[in-house]
Amino acid sequence: MAKKEEDRCVFCGRTRSQVKMLMGDGNLCICDNCVEQLHNYLQEYQKQSGGDGWKLDDKKLPKPMEIKAFLDQYVIGQDQAKKILSVAVYNHYKRLLQKNDEDNDVEIEKSNIIMVGSTGTGKTLLARTIAKMLRVPFTIVDATVLTEAGYVGEDIESILTRLLQEADYNVAAAESGIVFLDEIDKIARKGDNPSITRDVSGEGVQQGLLKLLEGSVVLVPPQGGRKHPDQKMIPVNTRNILFICGGAFEGIDRRIASRLNTQVVGYGALKNKEKVDTSNLLQYVSPQDLKAFGLIPEIIGRLPMLAYLDQLDRTALRRILTEPKNSIIKQYVKMFEMDGISLTVDEEVLDYIVDKAIEFKLGARGLRSIVESIMMDEMFEMPSSNKKSLQVTLEYAQHKLSQTNLARLSAV
Repeated sequence: MAKKEEDRCVFCGRTRSQVKMLMGDGNLCICDNCVEQLHNYLQEYQKQSGGDGWKLDDKKLPKPMEIKAFLDQYVIGQDQAKKILSVAVYNHYKRLLQKNDEDNDVEIEKSNIIMVGSTGTGKTLLARTIAKMLRVPFTIVDATVLTEAGYVGEDIESILTRLLQEADYNVAAAESGIVFLDEIDKIARKGDNPSITRDVSGEGVQQGLLKLLEGSVVLVPPQGGRKHPDQKMIPVNTRNILFICGGAFEGIDRRIASRLNTQVVGYGALKNKEKVDTSNLLQYVSPQDLKAFGLIPEIIGRLPMLAYLDQLDRTALRRILTEPKNSIIKQYVKMFEMDGISLTVDEEVLDYIVDKAIEFKLGARGLRSIVESIMMDEMFEMPSSNKKSLQVTLEYAQHKLSQTNLARLSAV
């Protein structure tokens, strides 16, 4: 009796005993080695062809008012910053679409953005919200971890590594992406006085960022980390990458006040010919204030669009609690609902939370900390109990908050 022939891979001809896994049965089988090779071939094809995930369509191009309307659903206030971001993103789309227009001799240059605003005013939230509607790769990078090449920390090129990862290593897609560089004020020059030590995380990083912001071909390590001679690099052209930078710039209001010849504190009379709103000095921020803060002129010149974010007042904080699609209260209602629990919060509790956030000077981020402190005990106990409803009253909120470490902030 003839021995039955062993199943083979239809691509490479290996038998079942020669490979780790042979998928299929009979005359249609494929081994794990061929599956891996086909996967690699497909990825390489997508890189060379530009892929299908990031194609732009001028018919579906979101207009600036549409982008701002989308931002309004998630971010309260900051209308001026929203307008600037909406126009910048819209123009970025148009620049990408213009690349295929060979009949037009006018080339549109990109306009990178820098946003100045106190902590908790919504800089990162604006960036993340824009990422929800974008059809180009988008990444958020923290500037505080960047150092000069050769020192402990991350190289400047790690910014592009993150963008490549978001684009699934599709180089063509990454070269038309958007990068939000957060905490850019933390890489400000430490001082004008000469020093024997190098400013490796300040001016050195700013110098390294110049080639990225202006537009040049940068060799990027595919897995991040430090460069070494034997490592395979990926060339990325940053000419069409839009950079949005954000920072709190703590203390820049004093520089603005000095420039305007005003006094932030004290009993001195205001001598300006024009009335200056000392409660919101950030609205008068200018490139020379950023230079005085510690950004080098070359960086400022490559960030031509300057936006400021207003300090959130009581009305804005109250709206943030309940109005946005992903508002804090809606998130907690959803979390309790997943455990079959109905959560209701009294109106006076919401006012109390806002008052405490203003008292603690925590901004919008403080709202979540306060709500978390109030809800912590119930979130711990109720999933294991038979209770199906929770009503948060003012007395309950005051009692719970008084037992937390946040209450100590009021004494500061």
